[in-house]
Amino acid sequence: MRPRTFVLLAAAVTLFAASATEPPALARATSAALPAPAGPSGELPQMQSPEDLEAQGYERVLRQRRGRFTKAGWNHYGPGHFELDAETGVLTSSGGMGLLWYSVREYGDFVLELEYMTEVENANSGVFLRVPGVPSSDDYIYHSWEIQIDDRSEGIHHTGAVYDAEPPTKSASKGPGEWNHFKLTFVGNHITVELNGETVVDWDAEPRGKVEDFAASGYVGIQNHDRQTSTRFRNIFIKALD
Repeated sequence: MRPRTFVLLAAAVTLFAASATEPPALARATSAALPAPAGPSGELPQMQSPEDLEAQGYERVLRQRRGRFTKAGWNHYGPGHFELDAETGVLTSSGGMGLLWYSVREYGDFVLELEYMTEVENANSGVFLRVPGVPSSDDYIYHSWEIQIDDRSEGIHHTGAVYDAEPPTKSASKGPGEWNHFKLTFVGNHITVELNGETVVDWDAEPRGKVEDFAASGYVGIQNHDRQTSTRFRNIFIKALD
């Protein structure tokens, strides 16, 4: 092969490789540009299959009826709402600030697993643990724990933190446009947060920050935070340990 032909071919290969490694435009896009999420029967990176989880005693708390997902058993408090794709079982936050909580029962000691996806780095949401009683005002935020979702903030407000109380030891988020897996364990007063297979919080909870006290049991819920961004959730499973 002549030198000139070789140089042109090498340049083409380099250009192709560079384009393949460019960051996805999704992180800069609006929610309308989010990729269509795979259904619950698709791959679950970092998360076991629904069948394996159920065999271990987990309960799927976003259920199907006649082949379609439903929010039966869930209630919403506050402004905004969550839209449910009945075909894929994906919940998408809209507006806020509000809380979608699982009202069937309260949990004391438990393991909660779910997946979430943000659309942009500054998306803000969270998972609430042990909400004491039926929410009728914003007072619940001072008496329950929130596991934070916010890649842009730092410390006790960064993704994986116990909000306003205990920071994550590392940043384990995959970032916008990717499904992330939370495994949240609450036993007694001990909270363990695993994000994408990495333990980021392992903490004996005590009243701190905005939390004045917390109950021995309560409801679990997910937050819709604001009108500027949205967060998606799917594959929500919980296992009672008491």
